[in-house]
Amino acid sequence: MKRQGGFVLVIVLVVVALVTSLTVLFINDVYLELGSNRNAIDATQGSLFAQGGITGGLQLLTSTVPSQGYTSLNDFWARPILLDEERGQLTISIVDETGKLNLNQLVLPNGSFNEPYRGALLLLLKRLELSSELVETLADWLDSDDTPHPGGAESSWYLAQKQPARPRNGYLMTLDELADIKGFAGTPLERLRPFVTVYGDAAPGAPASPVNINTAPREVLETLDERISPDLAGRITEHRRLTPFKYPAQLAQVPGLESIAPALLSRIATKGTVYRLRSDATVNGSTRSVEAVVRLTGGSSTLLYWREF
Repeated sequence: MKRQGGFVLVIVLVVVALVTSLTVLFINDVYLELGSNRNAIDATQGSLFAQGGITGGLQLLTSTVPSQGYTSLNDFWARPILLDEERGQLTISIVDETGKLNLNQLVLPNGSFNEPYRGALLLLLKRLELSSELVETLADWLDSDDTPHPGGAESSWYLAQKQPARPRNGYLMTLDELADIKGFAGTPLERLRPFVTVYGDAAPGAPASPVNINTAPREVLETLDERISPDLAGRITEHRRLTPFKYPAQLAQVPGLESIAPALLSRIATKGTVYRLRSDATVNGSTRSVEAVVRLTGGSSTLLYWREF
C-alpha cells in the first residue's frame, strides 16, 4: 500500500508539474498582451493551476479505485493533497458522493414517495433542526403533477413570487438548485450540503441509491434506520476506522446492529462510484477554484458537473 500510495503521489505531482509548465508558457503570451495587468495574469495562472489539480485528482481516482473491492476514508484519495511551489499553492480534496443521501430518490417515477428515503430525509432534517416541510416542498419540485402536498408548493406559489418561476417537475441537476425551492435557500441548504447529493450509485427514481457506509458522515448513518442512535453510528465509524467494511453484510458485525443490518442490505454499499473533486489554487494572493463531479466506470470516468469560481 505504501508503494502504491507513493506511485500515485508521483502521478499527481507529474500532472501538476506538466500543467504548471504549460501555465508558464501561456502566461508569457498573456503578459505580452496585458502588459502590467498583474491581477489578470495571476487569476489566469490560478485558474489553469486549479484545473491541473482536478486532472491530478482524477488521475489519482482512476489509478486506484477501479482495482479495489471497497473504498473508505483510509484510502489515499480521501486525504487532502497540499502542494507548494514557488509561485503559489494548490489544495486538492476529494469526497465520495455515494456516502450521502441522494435527494433524487425521494420521489418514485409514479410520483409517490419512496418511503425509505422519505424516512431518511425526515430523520436528517430532525437531526439538523430543520423543518420537516422541506420534504414536501422538495417532493413537489420533483414530481410531475401540480397538486401541492400539505406543506409543499407547486406552480401557483412559485409564479406568485417576485421572481416568478415554475418547479422543475423533474430531478435536480445540481445541489445549488435547492436554493430555488421553497424553504431551502440560505441556512437550510448550507446545513444540508455536507450530507446530501443529487448524484448516486443508481439512476434517479430507482428504488435504491446505496449509501457507502465506509465514507458516510455519522449524521447520514443515523438516517439509515430510526433505531441507529448516535452511539450506534459512532460504533460504525470506529469499526470502519480500524477495519473498513468489505461488503454490506459485514455491518452486522458491529455490536447492536445485528438485527438492523439485514434490512439495510439493499440500501448500503461499501464502494463509491461518484466523487466530488475540488481544487483551490492561490497565486500571489489571487485564488481560483474548480469543482467537478465524476462517475467512475471501470477504469474510465464520466464528467457530471464542472464549475470554476
